[in-house]
Amino acid sequence: MKDHGISDEITSKGYRLTPQRMMILEAIEGSDDHISAEDVYTRVRKVYPHINVSTVYRTLELLKELGMVTETRLGDGLVRYHSIKKGHHHHLVCNRCGRVIDLPEEALNPLKEKLKSDYGFETDLKHLAIFGICSECRGKEGG
Repeated sequence: MKDHGISDEITSKGYRLTPQRMMILEAIEGSDDHISAEDVYTRVRKVYPHINVSTVYRTLELLKELGMVTETRLGDGLVRYHSIKKGHHHHLVCNRCGRVIDLPEEALNPLKEKLKSDYGFETDLKHLAIFGICSECRGKEGG
């Protein structure tokens, strides 16, 4: 087990750190990008062929509840997961070509402040996907 912080975080909340949970978290943290439950299942299954896909889904839900991963929908029908350790950021998703552009968290600070000042609403923007048309696709249509 690589990270005692992970162990402490899970066990301090009354959950056991099973080998399956550890492998699932390692698959998420080992991914260079956001990873779907199906991709997590495929990666873990290579090491532990007896894992059940329902175990993956239950563990992902638990990790989300514990605040260890975030969940994002990027418009392709899949839910993707990202380790909190890798920081928060947002996404610009092109409706035409499917391109995903990472947007730093601070880019939405003016929006957060506007919502707070005008509506008294404190936002919890951890992972957000904003859909539209990228510059390349807009260039192809001449404007």
